[in-house]
Amino acid sequence: MYIQVLKSKIHRVRVTQADLNYIGSITVDESLMEASNIIEGEKVQIVNINNGERFETYVIKGKRDTGTICLNGPAARRVAVGDVIIIIGYAMMDFEEAKNFKPSLVFPDEATNLLV
Repeated sequence: MYIQVLKSKIHRVRVTQADLNYIGSITVDESLMEASNIIEGEKVQIVNINNGERFETYVIKGKRDTGTICLNGPAARRVAVGDVIIIIGYAMMDFEEAKNFKPSLVFPDEATNLLV
């Protein structure tokens, strides 16, 4: 049996940009992606602390060590610049393997979105 489990989480980062006219996705600082084990193109869930919105999109690599968190395309309507969000990645794995799996959890500085 396979189950879906938490693989990656970037906990409480601030939205730095929202670009409605982009094709879609979320741009994330490359350092945050590496620390959380999220790759470019990966499907993620976005949870907006400010308004309760939950939605899915895919990740685009942003410039390293900039703190960039930019919602693009229609997702830009689900946030405001300055909103605090959580970015979550999930993985499918065997039930027994999942019992011992340890997710990559990242808690950046909420003011700068940089690793501390």
